Amino acid sequence: MSRKILIVTIATATILIGGIIIVVNKPPVEITQSSWQSGGAAIRGTFADADAVNLGDGRYRMYYGAEPEIAGFEGQVYSAVSSDGMNWTQENGTRMTWAIFPSVIKLTDGRYRMYFQNDNAIKSAISSDGLLWTREPGIRVDRANNAGLSLTNVGAPTVMKIGNEYVMVYWGAINEKYPAKVPNNDTHLLLWAVSKDGLNFEKKGIALDSRNSVFNGLLDGAEFVAWDDGSIRLYFWSYRGIYHTVFTNGVFSEDAVFDYTNASDPNNLFPLSPPSDPTLMKINNEWFMYYGQHGKGVYYAILK
Repeated sequence: MSRKILIVTIATATILIGGIIIVVNKPPVEITQSSWQSGGAAIRGTFADADAVNLGDGRYRMYYGAEPEIAGFEGQVYSAVSSDGMNWTQENGTRMTWAIFPSVIKLTDGRYRMYFQNDNAIKSAISSDGLLWTREPGIRVDRANNAGLSLTNVGAPTVMKIGNEYVMVYWGAINEKYPAKVPNNDTHLLLWAVSKDGLNFEKKGIALDSRNSVFNGLLDGAEFVAWDDGSIRLYFWSYRGIYHTVFTNGVFSEDAVFDYTNASDPNNLFPLSPPSDPTLMKINNEWFMYYGQHGKGVYYAILK
């Protein structure tokens, strides 16, 4: 099945006419591509912020966090396993506490590293089996930046080893609305950093800016994905739903593809509970997209 997918150009073009510089917004374009079909709940309950890894034995592990509204919230991270992407069995115990927005990668030596938000910074933990975790000393990324932004917090990291370096994308929060009439009281945009060892990161600046009429001050939950055609996609969500852009040679593409929403009106700019914090995994030759639904759990869609 296919449907029209909106490609939104978030950059502007500068044109020189008669010695006068005119800034022109590039118009949106529509293309036709395969669509995401809603599949139901993967993990029911007050959980969100999922991330998935391939265990290499026919099973997949999903890490997900408790929502902060629950009683006794301690930033808990739990895990579940599945062989088909639809039916998940929760594993006993708590993987981590005070580890918000967990993002897990498998290292070349077989160990796992989890990046997460804690105390207004991004930190990490290491594990040999993906179940028992040890916090690593130090901070991976803090609020300081080279983009001239006054950030109050950073979070929701995604990390992928691309070539010989680790690339991280994360959100930074600014304590002001953009523009005035939006649901959130602060502005979230995406920044990025690189590292040779996955621990010491060099900040590169803004990856994607939300301060425009497309995203209205909200970019969140970034997720790097190695796509079938060899490209590196960056998925993320905003008020309307889930989008992606492409990362090539240190550049994030200027066009953002609007991929998915479960809102009854896809043109609603501010649906009540949009799909959030996407994580993608190819399971049994099908692409699964997992996303949070506030107060309900982690849901999924399948690319058809």
